Amino acid sequence: MNLIIFGAPGAGKGTQSELLVEKLGKLQISTGDLFRSAMRNKTALGLEAKAFIDKGLLVPDSVTLGMVEEVLRSVDRPFVLDGFPRNLDQAKALEEILVRVKLQVEKVVFLEVPTSLLLARLTGRRVCKKCGTVYHVDTKPPKKSGVCDNCNSEVVQRADDSEKVILDRLKVYAEYTAPLKEYYGQQGKLVHLDGNQAAEKVFEDLRKVIS
Repeated sequence: MNLIIFGAPGAGKGTQSELLVEKLGKLQISTGDLFRSAMRNKTALGLEAKAFIDKGLLVPDSVTLGMVEEVLRSVDRPFVLDGFPRNLDQAKALEEILVRVKLQVEKVVFLEVPTSLLLARLTGRRVCKKCGTVYHVDTKPPKKSGVCDNCNSEVVQRADDSEKVILDRLKVYAEYTAPLKEYYGQQGKLVHLDGNQAAEKVFEDLRKVIS
């Protein structure tokens, strides 16, 4: 079963996608990860994306859609789209892409989390500059402060995880992404999950949805 997981920044989309990869062998497709890789490598696409992400804005559809189609053309197992599409135009364009590559998405999972918790999750998030491992100052700190457990590189706060940028991101989300619930609800694909739980409990609920 192919899935889309979406929700506000910090809702736990990445965590649940990683569990789907680990436990069920799905392919995770995250535009955020693809953009961060491009930014680390300072490609033209990466620099363009960084200018928007650092301001808490969505990367333009024109930059995103070609990348998504390229990935979908090469998939070799069931996949989970992590945080994409992010607006109605992207959702409609994704439908066209899926037709072209002869694939379909069966379920769309929305993770619901209170805004106050989203803010706490994101302001405390830290990321390894080299390998991208994600930590949290309260719930998942590295064993040695500021140093990645996996590769010993520096662990930092992303520019887009400052409180001001996060509030901007949540505002953008509410305006452009929340309407996706209605769009996929009308298609009978939407499933609401309580994201204000331990990751393991959310995954248990998610597994019931797709079993």
